[in-house]
Amino acid sequence: MSHLQNKLQELKQFQEDAIIRIQTLGQFNLWRENEKIDSKQWGRDKTVQLLQYLISNRQRHALHKEKIMDHLWEDGDDRDFKVALHGVNKVLEPKRPSRTDPSFVIRQGVSYQLDTDKVWIDVDALEKYIIIGNEAFGEDMAISKAAYKAAISLYKGVYLPNRIFEDWSSEEREKTQILILGAYVILAEILLNENPLESIRLAQCAIAIDNTWEDAYRLQMQAYIIKGNRPQAIKAYQKCADVLDQEYGIDPLPATKNLLQEIESIQ
Repeated sequence: MSHLQNKLQELKQFQEDAIIRIQTLGQFNLWRENEKIDSKQWGRDKTVQLLQYLISNRQRHALHKEKIMDHLWEDGDDRDFKVALHGVNKVLEPKRPSRTDPSFVIRQGVSYQLDTDKVWIDVDALEKYIIIGNEAFGEDMAISKAAYKAAISLYKGVYLPNRIFEDWSSEEREKTQILILGAYVILAEILLNENPLESIRLAQCAIAIDNTWEDAYRLQMQAYIIKGNRPQAIKAYQKCADVLDQEYGIDPLPATKNLLQEIESIQ
């Protein structure tokens, strides 16, 4: 078994074995030992906010309590933080003995971070699958395909949709969108000759997320030509041109225009 195959297997195993699993894409859910946590167990919304903030900043060093409060609650005080943190730890570890350190939220003085080695998070797994897919691309296409498919299977919608107006969630949301758009397009490209209809579907998924994603339109044009459907390929170009004009007032890229010329020259 190759190094990348091992990493792929470990990621899948972690999803099955993790005590805490968190969904952030499409909606927010948490499972503890395979039991879904209902809204009553969270208590206050500040508890949910704190955990979501730690998830959004999971790749940074431990965050100072004051910085967390500044980002989350403009009028918050130390008590708000303590109550929210207690709520997070209670949801994650309801049976933790008193006066013992939490297992999932790491404390360093007055700084805190989530231990992602112990908590499975969909957005974190999605990124790791895409990294494996990128590493395997051109070397082991079977692993590359499997990794991109695994990433796509985790994408259920926008990151933390209930926090779309919060500045602290925007960076993760934008990064995840770019990652998943890339995964759709690369997988569609890999499958272009093998399964052009699937390539068309995957490209359409990308367009549904961002209707100005020009790579996806080009892939659809190529896939339709492989299927022998010249009119539909031209229609895909026109849709691309219309959207770009409406959204940005620009023309398609030269690569897209050149592809149209090639298609129109087909007898």
